[in-house]
Amino acid sequence: MSNLDPHPAESLCTSLAPPGPAGRVFAAREVPLGGVRDTTVRRTLPQRELPTVGAWCFLDEFGPSAAAMRVLPHPHTGLQTVTWPLTGRIRHRDSLGSDLIVRPGELNLMTGGHGVSHSEFSPADAGGAEGADGGEPLHGLQLWIALPESARGGAAAFEHHGDLPQVRRGPLRATVLVGSLAGAASAATVHSPLVGADISMAPGTAEVPLDPDFEHAVLVVAGSVAVAGTDTAPGPLLYLGTGRSGLRLTAHGDARLLLIGGAPFEEELVMWWNFIGRSHEDIARAREEWQRADSRFGRVAGHGDDRIPAPPLPNARLRPRRRPAPPRW
Repeated sequence: MSNLDPHPAESLCTSLAPPGPAGRVFAAREVPLGGVRDTTVRRTLPQRELPTVGAWCFLDEFGPSAAAMRVLPHPHTGLQTVTWPLTGRIRHRDSLGSDLIVRPGELNLMTGGHGVSHSEFSPADAGGAEGADGGEPLHGLQLWIALPESARGGAAAFEHHGDLPQVRRGPLRATVLVGSLAGAASAATVHSPLVGADISMAPGTAEVPLDPDFEHAVLVVAGSVAVAGTDTAPGPLLYLGTGRSGLRLTAHGDARLLLIGGAPFEEELVMWWNFIGRSHEDIARAREEWQRADSRFGRVAGHGDDRIPAPPLPNARLRPRRRPAPPRW
């Protein structure tokens, strides 16, 4: 998905996680998708005081909504996109020639590397125009993973995973999107130590093993869950810090949540619009090449010349903003 914020701010995505277990709630902010009527997303990453969780650097929740998704071709550099629909379907097309529909329980993982472009639309219903889906409301999650220096200039790639590993522990069932959890490992290709899991719970309590070297965060998307003793409702992101070897979850009814984590990301990154680089020059060059339809980003079939133009760069030079010293918990 494109970051359609018409005034995107540059962000630093370096972790510098506080040592030891911690807990802090970060509120979601509603971001309108420019030019798409009545469509907003709830964004919990990046935050000024929490730009990354491991290499996870962007997290949007969209829907539930009966409105169709219509995101025209747009570019990415230096990151991986993770598309995870909870209900509804999304048609993905990209400049690599990929063209498929992703459904709930299936994962789309696109590696931008040096440059890629893609579009995301609700699939057409029988006899309807593309973008109109007569099925259930669209609800899902879109995440980005910052690529380390060793991978950010590499070739673009796309993976679709329809059979992801699962973990069952009492009232808990977890689908492992990336990395590994409780001995179950996803085949999705990532370039830094990470974990991402969609956890569904019936009423009750379960313990999830964690890597204590990772920092972790939880986003509840349905129901109410006590996460390490903190009652958490849908909306905000609960940051859990490092040093946890396990996570106790107690669902007060049927519930669903996203667990993300990873080794603290030590590289400084400038993130602006749909680009991640290391300097102002990286971002300015990518923007200019997208605007003039450079071959760096290829073309997405099926849209003619329609595409999302890049917003203007700010007047000031883009600079990494260092993550403030974390508060003491």
